[in-house]
Amino acid sequence: MAKIIVDIAGIEVSRNPSDILVTYALGSCLGVALYDPVARVGGLGHFMLPESNVENGSTTMNPLKYVNSGVPILYKTMYKYGARKENIQNAIIGGSKIMYDNGFFDIGRKNYAALRKIFWKNNILINKKHVGGNVNRTVQLEVATGEVTVRLSTGEKIRL
Repeated sequence: MAKIIVDIAGIEVSRNPSDILVTYALGSCLGVALYDPVARVGGLGHFMLPESNVENGSTTMNPLKYVNSGVPILYKTMYKYGARKENIQNAIIGGSKIMYDNGFFDIGRKNYAALRKIFWKNNILINKKHVGGNVNRTVQLEVATGEVTVRLSTGEKIRL
């Protein structure tokens, strides 16, 4: 089995059943795992911030950094691999409250809110999630099965 690392502000998509997509250190960042069981295509994204700001050119620098521009790119890439919107299952991971207790910089909550807004506009329901709290997470998506495994910084392992 080949582990394919999804970098921060990056996505990976595969239809190779021996691949495992993995991203590390999801704190306030949001991980989006997608799987089409019919086309047997898996995709994983690691998004840092809720919304890009087109006025300052942030979208052109790296649109994968942002939930509002990166998630649509992840879906479109899945379509290029043969996935269909109506078949895609999703798991949303991350969005922790890290470092700031007063909520002022609650990027994790804002990331999750941005994702819900995109899903609502596109008539997509959240199938599985492990969001919030104050832990870091590592996420693995097995392309062969679509199984999503979350390992918490506490050592706990959860299958979604």
